[in-house]
Amino acid sequence: MKVSVNGRILQSPDEPSIGALDHGLIVGDGVFETVAVIDGQPFALTRHLERLSRSAAGLGIGRPDVGLLRGAIASTMAGQELGFGRIRITVTSGAGPLGSPRGSGDLTHVVATESCERPPAVSTIVTVPWARNERGALVGLKTTSYAENAKMVENAHHHGADEAVMANTRGELCEGTGSNIMYVVDGRIFTPTLESGCLAGITRELALKWLAPELEIVEEDAPLRVLRTADEIMLVGTTRTIQAIGRVDDRLLDAPGPVTALAQQIWRTREAEHTDP
Repeated sequence: MKVSVNGRILQSPDEPSIGALDHGLIVGDGVFETVAVIDGQPFALTRHLERLSRSAAGLGIGRPDVGLLRGAIASTMAGQELGFGRIRITVTSGAGPLGSPRGSGDLTHVVATESCERPPAVSTIVTVPWARNERGALVGLKTTSYAENAKMVENAHHHGADEAVMANTRGELCEGTGSNIMYVVDGRIFTPTLESGCLAGITRELALKWLAPELEIVEEDAPLRVLRTADEIMLVGTTRTIQAIGRVDDRLLDAPGPVTALAQQIWRTREAEHTDP
């Protein structure tokens, strides 16, 4: 792993580099993106940087230095064997007081790049009793205020699953802690609308575009219990791409099902054609 803080490559990822009063540490006041590295190239980097800027604007912390981030990404990738990997981009509001009000200094820009293994093609999920607030102040923003998600995914691991999936406050299927969700009924793919409170995922966005010519895909909200009867279930996300689900709670499914398998094939073909779609 190589790490850059404000454009400076650290000698070690453990090197002290961020002040104790950084508001990203004090109150989780920041935004982030995770970018997949495929065959040595960052995938859909422009889309990720654009969403990072939208999240920062929505949070009100100002505009990230995209040029600095692009340089840091190149620097942290250099010299690493990255057949598959991930880049974590984090931007915080910088140094602030011991409380919620922000300081007035510069933003903190952190980029960390590492090689990693591809997630498995089939995974497992559990539904959790906590809800995503579709009317919350952070809805639609990819922020570092992730303690709620951390609690949910730890609950999933406790129950022997890889990911937690939640409803919104209306009881509608929403999203996973780090993924969007899709499901199949009678050959049609469904996914929650953005009004459900789910994040506008980059993979979700591309899947809607890339799958539509060959598969019927519908944005529609439905109760969480739809997962009890759906023919197939899949998660979509940056490193997962399109991942089949073989178990939801105590329900087992044949995975990947035929629609999911075709969706995965379409994704692989399009992904190979476009490094920065």
